[in-house]
Amino acid sequence: MFRKTALAALAASTMLAGAALAADKPGEGVTVRPVIQPIAEEIFQHRILFRALQDLGYDVAEPEEVQAQTLHLALGTGDADFTAVHWNGLHNTFFEESGGDAVLEKVGTLIDGALQGYLVNKVAYDAGVQNLGDLKDPAKAAMFDADGDGKADLAGCVPGWGCERVIEHQLDEFGLRETVNHNQGEYNAIIADTIARNEGGENVLYYTWTPYWVSGVLVPGENVEFLAVPYSSLPDGAAAETTFNGKDLGFAVDSIRIVATDEFLAANPAAAKLFELAKIDINDISAQNKLIADGEDGSDDIDRHVDAWIDANRETYDSWLDAARAAAE
Repeated sequence: MFRKTALAALAASTMLAGAALAADKPGEGVTVRPVIQPIAEEIFQHRILFRALQDLGYDVAEPEEVQAQTLHLALGTGDADFTAVHWNGLHNTFFEESGGDAVLEKVGTLIDGALQGYLVNKVAYDAGVQNLGDLKDPAKAAMFDADGDGKADLAGCVPGWGCERVIEHQLDEFGLRETVNHNQGEYNAIIADTIARNEGGENVLYYTWTPYWVSGVLVPGENVEFLAVPYSSLPDGAAAETTFNGKDLGFAVDSIRIVATDEFLAANPAAAKLFELAKIDINDISAQNKLIADGEDGSDDIDRHVDAWIDANRETYDSWLDAARAAAE
């Protein structure tokens, strides 16, 4: 009798331990397949989510790295489970082209207040180049000529990111093809050249976005200024709020969201709740991006940045996990 009682107690204890483990690690046995862009400055926010998923018991596969349009297609075809780099306005066309609400869902708002736009150095701005439309004037466009052809050189957007569609549309819409060259290529190389020319006293014209480290070097309101555009005009007649602080920047004032497949969210309520609640301050992203620009760009460096962010935001981070565990019960 004693032996049977002891065995029963042991079995009950094991079952309780197993139930506690299941409650603490609702993702146990599930592998999550993220897809990201090959941009070092976007790894940090993904790894915060990876860490949270791992704390919930999920295995996180090595992320697939592709450009934004292909990234959305991978989600739409079920070749990946989620991304945390969907710009709600800028990438909406990619979202729709990949199946939209029929197969995908935008979850939560990970980063709010993301901006994009055209900027020039403050000397040029104060000299009268304050609107993209000003560059229809060949004399003003020539102020930004870096290669001697008489046209303004715009340090622009990498093909496949989405921002290139807006720029190309606006060059046509505002009649700037004869006076402006849209220079595309590896963005970090293009912007490094832009920064060097600005430091050398040359005029510069470039596209950038926030959160990103560039605005910690070329600081809007200090040594550079955002240009306005003649009027709001986006590809395919899209409507969006493009005005920030009274100036029409030409790009949607945006937010960065998580997109996941309907199938993954339905099967993983803990992950779905995590994605719904996760939010990172845009200034934290920019600060981490500046660390990357200053040379802390290795994988171990980024993991250390993640550790520091979690430690500084422990109460918030733990609240995500608690809510995610409760959603799985």
